[in-house]
Amino acid sequence: MAISDLQMGLIGVGVVGVIGVLAYNKWQERKAQKHAEKTFRSDHRDVLLEPGIGPRQDAAASMADMNDDVPTEIAPETSPVETPPAKPAAAPVVEAGRQAPVLPAGVDERVDCVLRIESIEALQAAQVWAMQHQHLEGLSKPVQWFAFDENSNAWMPVGAHSGNSHHWFCAAMQLVDRRGPINDADFSRFVDGVQRTADHFMAIPAAPLARAEALGRAEELDRFCASVDVQIGVNLVSRSAPFAGTKLRGLLEALGMRLRADGLFHAEDDAGNSLFVLGNLEPTLLTPEGMRELKTQGLTLIVDVPRVASGGPVFDQMMQVATQLAGALDADLVDDNRSTFGPDAARMIRKQIDHFQGQMQDYGVPAGSALAMRLFTA
Repeated sequence: MAISDLQMGLIGVGVVGVIGVLAYNKWQERKAQKHAEKTFRSDHRDVLLEPGIGPRQDAAASMADMNDDVPTEIAPETSPVETPPAKPAAAPVVEAGRQAPVLPAGVDERVDCVLRIESIEALQAAQVWAMQHQHLEGLSKPVQWFAFDENSNAWMPVGAHSGNSHHWFCAAMQLVDRRGPINDADFSRFVDGVQRTADHFMAIPAAPLARAEALGRAEELDRFCASVDVQIGVNLVSRSAPFAGTKLRGLLEALGMRLRADGLFHAEDDAGNSLFVLGNLEPTLLTPEGMRELKTQGLTLIVDVPRVASGGPVFDQMMQVATQLAGALDADLVDDNRSTFGPDAARMIRKQIDHFQGQMQDYGVPAGSALAMRLFTA
């Protein structure tokens, strides 16, 4: 069948249309591909796919690419070189604080509340003494101050006239005396006073003993001291005429006893320490001037048991003096009840003295020691 010109024209138009559709689809495909490449393209190397390039190298390249004016150069690959580990930065040198020296001789934490002060700059001892006096005046118990002398490596007592400068100071408040133990007010005032003294000089005080522990220690120590605080006395009572002061003084001085400012004659050891005393049984004190006019009916001799070492022999010595005076003054030797004080009573008293002083020895406060002398004083 013959194809008319019209049919041929329609066929030609259809072919051209098909070719156009195919060309259009191909163009759209290429366009989409280019768009995808442009969208997902990256100028950076894939460090996971390129061996020999580490993260630090890739980061350096990336930083270079961020600056279009600086060309990126990739160094040739080289063998890795082991670099020794970096040493940590040296810590700043801090001078360690000086270790606190041991306690001064005669200071004992069993009987003293102790506070030490450290100062970076050396402090004038006299200035520390003056400042502490302002803050601690009025305490019911004695306070000792010491400064540590680094040249002699020893603690030195501090007073108003101390002339040197020191880094370490020590304050020690006695916990007990014959008036009793410290109380809460004493403890607070002592700790606060030492703190204020340290603050004034920008010094550092050590931490104090806990309040409850300090007061408890003082109470315990006071109970013990009260249990051994014994004074033994014997009396000489005139049988007739009163004792004349001039005669009495001559007798006592011949026996080696010396009148002191406290109104008592003292028997002393070779070092001048008092062993026992003799006083007037009547209220009048004995004085050098008053001895000329003195007339008294009685005298008393006393040994202070905690304050003398070897109390038994000291008591024996006192009884010898009492016996000699009784014969010279025509007097009776009696106890406080005016009962005759004979050899049996003396032996019993001597045993009691040995017992009390044994207790003191066991407690660590020997009778007559420097520690006992501080505790058994008013």
